[in-house]
Amino acid sequence: MPAPIQVTHFTDPGCPWAYSANPFLTKLKWRFGSQLDWELVTIGLADDARRYLDRGYSPAQMATGYLRFRRLGMPLATQPKPRVSATGPACRLIVATRLSAPEHEEAVFRALQAENFTTSRALDAPELLAAALERVPEVDAAALLASLDDPAVVEAYEHDKARARTAEGTPTHVQGKSANTDGRERYTAPSLLFTRTSDGATLEAGGFQPMEAYDVVLANLAPGLDRREPAGDPVDVVAAFPYPLATREISAVMADHLMDADDRRTEASLIEAAAEGRVWRENAGNDAFWHLGALPQDAGDAAGRPPVLARA
Repeated sequence: MPAPIQVTHFTDPGCPWAYSANPFLTKLKWRFGSQLDWELVTIGLADDARRYLDRGYSPAQMATGYLRFRRLGMPLATQPKPRVSATGPACRLIVATRLSAPEHEEAVFRALQAENFTTSRALDAPELLAAALERVPEVDAAALLASLDDPAVVEAYEHDKARARTAEGTPTHVQGKSANTDGRERYTAPSLLFTRTSDGATLEAGGFQPMEAYDVVLANLAPGLDRREPAGDPVDVVAAFPYPLATREISAVMADHLMDADDRRTEASLIEAAAEGRVWRENAGNDAFWHLGALPQDAGDAAGRPPVLARA
């Protein structure tokens, strides 16, 4: 039986707004679970880094820009990258995973975000793409990397890009949440389209939105959905997802209705759980990602990741 709601998620691993929305998206997935069927569509913000260079972007400017996103809670590293990068190769890696191992598509997307925003490597660098896949050991990394230019991958990626550039005249466009950077009005990241499976009725939450916006959309579109209560144990949150979570994501899931996330209290609980071997902390940027289970015996200075990945 299909899920009552289909969610089309327009996003890009190079967008800091998309990355910073993860606490809300994680809370949304916790609250509604399998009642939402997610489809990820890559936007392809830039296939060539010159697009950013022509607009005046520099590594220092982009790293400095991360400072304003810290208030949103996701880990960020502010060591400037060696160069401005394109997002196309990372998007194609997501698409390649979708075609060959769709059950791991979300994990690869999340791994690319983690590597991009918490390390000093360029997003389109082969070493970053490889490091991201190391975070998802279930996939065939070599085969995925070798397939980035395969016709089927390129065709599927171009299809994603075309879908993302259909925002002209939509509610997202009317609200000023779309963008036109290459001649076509596109959805910005993250844009969510919620479609009721029974009749195709769709409501949009375009661009970066607070959790309350998603909740209002779903309350109107499907008031009968079951709502899972906030978590009482942070380990339950970590265990519910197939990839590590940032402290803010966990605290967002634990926050009571209309209450702000309490990162300090959540981290204190996570530290206790780590001492008991229930979770382990991976240093990342100015904060951390939390993994289920005990700290691996071969963990290095970065709690299981190569030391370079822990440098802020």
